[in-house]
Amino acid sequence: MQYLYVRVVKARDLPAKDVTGSCDPYAEVRLGNYKGTTRHFEKKSNPEWNQVFAFSRERIQSTMLEVTVKDKDFVKDDFMGLVFFELAEVPKRVPPDSPLAPQWYRLEDRKGNKLKGELMLAVWWGTQADEAFPEAWHSDAATVGGADALANIRSKVYLSPKLWYLRVNVIEAQDLIPSDRTRFPEVFVKATLGHQFLRTRISMSKSINPMWNEDLMFVAAEPFEEHLVLTVEDRIAPNKDEVLGACAIPLQYVDRRLDHKAINTRWFNLEKHIIVDGEKKKEIKFASRLHMRICLEGGYHVLDESTHYSSDLRPTAKQLWKSSIGVLEVGVLSAHGLSPMKTKDGRATTDAYCVAKYGTKWVRTRTIIDSFTPKWNEQYTWEVFDPCTVITIGVFDNCHLQGGDKGNNNGARDSRIGKVRIRLSTLETDRVYTHSYPLLVLHPSGVKKMGEIHLAVRFTCSSLLNMMHMYSQPLLPKMHYIHPLTVSQLDSLRHQATQIVSMRLSRAEPPLRKEVVEYMLDVGSHMWSMRRSKANFFRIMGVLGGLIAVGKWFDQICNWKNPITTVLIHILFLILVLYPELILPTIFLYLFLIGVWYYRWRPKNPPHMDTRLSCADNAHPDELDEEFDTFPTSRPADIIRMRYDRLRSISGRIQTVVGDLATQGERLQSLLSWRDPRATALFVIFCLIAAIVLYVTPFQVVALLSGFYVLRHPRFRHKLPSVPLNFFRRLPARTDCML
Repeated sequence: MQYLYVRVVKARDLPAKDVTGSCDPYAEVRLGNYKGTTRHFEKKSNPEWNQVFAFSRERIQSTMLEVTVKDKDFVKDDFMGLVFFELAEVPKRVPPDSPLAPQWYRLEDRKGNKLKGELMLAVWWGTQADEAFPEAWHSDAATVGGADALANIRSKVYLSPKLWYLRVNVIEAQDLIPSDRTRFPEVFVKATLGHQFLRTRISMSKSINPMWNEDLMFVAAEPFEEHLVLTVEDRIAPNKDEVLGACAIPLQYVDRRLDHKAINTRWFNLEKHIIVDGEKKKEIKFASRLHMRICLEGGYHVLDESTHYSSDLRPTAKQLWKSSIGVLEVGVLSAHGLSPMKTKDGRATTDAYCVAKYGTKWVRTRTIIDSFTPKWNEQYTWEVFDPCTVITIGVFDNCHLQGGDKGNNNGARDSRIGKVRIRLSTLETDRVYTHSYPLLVLHPSGVKKMGEIHLAVRFTCSSLLNMMHMYSQPLLPKMHYIHPLTVSQLDSLRHQATQIVSMRLSRAEPPLRKEVVEYMLDVGSHMWSMRRSKANFFRIMGVLGGLIAVGKWFDQICNWKNPITTVLIHILFLILVLYPELILPTIFLYLFLIGVWYYRWRPKNPPHMDTRLSCADNAHPDELDEEFDTFPTSRPADIIRMRYDRLRSISGRIQTVVGDLATQGERLQSLLSWRDPRATALFVIFCLIAAIVLYVTPFQVVALLSGFYVLRHPRFRHKLPSVPLNFFRRLPARTDCML
């Protein structure tokens, strides 16, 4: 993308325009209808601006560049001189060429006469790869006012904070002093870290020396700003707790653990505060102590994304990282056919920008103002440590072009236009994929295509052997398997991690806003959705569809629908029984041939969001309304009652299926339980006879007879169920014992 760059460095010897002998100069760069201005200085005749202006070549409407120096005035700015440039005479510069040296130009009036004062500037043609591009004023942003708003439209790179799991093992307390000594204290420990609150159970040893030996897990982010605060409390009434002591622990001094080896325990003195005269607080130190083992877990990976499409799987401690296996390069080229996201001056418009997230690195492209076909042409790179990871690229509409939250945005939120996920393992190495991906967003009214984004993606592998070795390694660090966390712990910790990441990135300048971070991290993906439940059910049916198809094919073989195929299966079965050493080689050879056969139909491009797979193309409006409902709900009572009844009916069907599965399992257990003495006696006698027959009969004969019996001709079959099936269905289950 070609740009005209103008670097206005400084001016000297500017003429004074008032009685004080000074001036308030600023420079104005004009090209056609586009105009950019530098900041102005008060009472300074030798100002230094050092500002860069960039004009897109696609939107240039003039052949003449005009740089004017003016004197700031309350009524009308005074003209001090200008410099003209013919665009045809402007030189071209392509990195890695050195920057163009600025030169002094004598100011002139509009008739070409020389005036007092000189202006130092440099003018050149360049591209978006120019080092001056990121901080330059862009002609696309001519309608944007304010320094904060300009910062909001520039491209930036962000880094997620380094996250740790904090494990607090509360062991015991000693010498507690409850206020009421006539009762046994019901003591528990409450731990607080920032906005995270956890508590132990009430100690079973109701004494002044209670014991717990319970783990509490938190998420902490570097730099450690909050202290870990622990309070020992006594439950003196159902809704009333008394603080027996507290301690605050700075996380900077907490031990860091890289493996499963135990950390030494420590005793922490408890302090108690009392209120004197209603206001004054007096600190009392006494002999109460709390015994704990506290450590920062460096051997875990702190999950802030779903494991199904995580972009980083490395442990927290950098000492445990393995070398990178390659580089991921992503070119955010353009978007097409974007939908209008808001109205400005009575017309629809979209101010689009992209955010890409992989690992701990977030990138944000510049905002293209007022365009339904924005062109970014920006390239970013990431180190890759695991091929089974996913990069997420989202497109958003910038609603903060009036100086951020302090402007006239009334708390506006950047609207989501859509996102794309690309799994690196689906990419061929060293191949450039230039492909357009649909941007799909689910609204309460249904799924909507918001446009398309054009990306260029290349995954370069530095060592094919290392990458192949990664497929044999565990997906997560080894601590997740040696000391696994529970599912409820992982859900809670992931929620805390996403809140910390969104809070830290929203404090950057310019901020990466909370709604953007939460959309990229899929914060609400764990909430109930009828549409998503249907989609998962159909996914299971799709997985089982192959087995069902094999069962139908085998049924056709047994019923001799195609006699030639059935005869061939008889011959194959006979060969495999007579030569059992060929069974496994035959299976693997068959799988190999299937894989080779499907190679020519392999996907040519990475997959994208599928509305049909997501059941979004035919979702019922009420199901979508339920999916977008808040938690807890904010809908009227009659709608809640209807949805509850619907959920009860679905749960009833699931309950029936689960009950049927339990019935079949209990029938298997009753074969030897003697609950039905006649059935168990028949089965035991059958087992004895079968053991004798199988002992004296060669296994190959038994296999042949069994196979030929299963594949017998329909003329020798009956439509009634078989004897073993009749026997099994008559076995007792525990359903008759249920209320």
